[in-house]
Amino acid sequence: MSKTKYPISREFFPFNMFAPPMSRRFVLLAQKHMKTPKFLWKDKALSVESRMIPGYRGEAIELLILTPNGLEKNAPCLLHIHGGGFVFEGSNSHFRLAMAYAKEAKCKVVYVRYRLAPGHVFPVPQEDCYAAFLWVCGHALELGIDKNRIGIAGNSAGGTLTVTSCLMARDRGAPEQPLFQLLVYPWLDGRNESESYRRYTDTPMWNSTLSKKVGPIMNPDPSATPLAYRSPVEAESHANLPPAYVEVAEFDCLHDDGVLYARLLQEAGVEAELHEVKGTMHGFDTVFNAPTSQRMIQNRIAYMRKKFYTEHDRM
Repeated sequence: MSKTKYPISREFFPFNMFAPPMSRRFVLLAQKHMKTPKFLWKDKALSVESRMIPGYRGEAIELLILTPNGLEKNAPCLLHIHGGGFVFEGSNSHFRLAMAYAKEAKCKVVYVRYRLAPGHVFPVPQEDCYAAFLWVCGHALELGIDKNRIGIAGNSAGGTLTVTSCLMARDRGAPEQPLFQLLVYPWLDGRNESESYRRYTDTPMWNSTLSKKVGPIMNPDPSATPLAYRSPVEAESHANLPPAYVEVAEFDCLHDDGVLYARLLQEAGVEAELHEVKGTMHGFDTVFNAPTSQRMIQNRIAYMRKKFYTEHDRM
């Protein structure tokens, strides 16, 4: 339980009351018990397919491909990258988000099961997610999607990997570029010097104390990863990146990361929407059915639909 009492909405109970322990031993134990929830396969409005593809250095990673019933051919697609501090598999809420995005944004969703630390440290997660993006683009016809309508979305660590995928696509001259980047309480500033990082040392769900503990687990050798791909706000340029939706939680050590990134995009001439969600902590939408969670999920879906359909149809 947090030592400091923060005015976080009670709608997020009980997750507004505690933060997870963090150690290498706890991570390894948790990884053994986190599995894909069975409800993913039981939704009659979706079909779900598992595909193994080559990830970083050709090693296999799994994609879960969610297709809503009646989806049109040449459909839009969302690459969905889960959070979890680069060490945890996606939780039930990550899968519920992927399912909601597929059904309500009217798109195919590709859920990326990138490899995790400590077994697979930086830059493996970044490269796995970028490999997934390239694979989806290269198999667009087989998947029945429009390769020019592929967006990328992620929360927390998944937000980091969303941005690094966009940076890699730009920097490496990928034939297709992501249509948009949708970021929810992302971690983007590896300097760990922001006001929110200093202030929120004991907030529930996640805080800077936990960030300090997970850092050596996920990134033991910073020199192995280019600066832009381990601290995206420090990239030399943020020009020519996809438009962005950036959502930050009020009481979150990562609050300022998202605010800074949105400003850097805007200064570089990139369209960026910033949404601060009052009365929330990091990971608030773990309580999937909380009114605020549902409001923000619908906000994200509206953004996706606008990009996938309304704006694309004007082009």
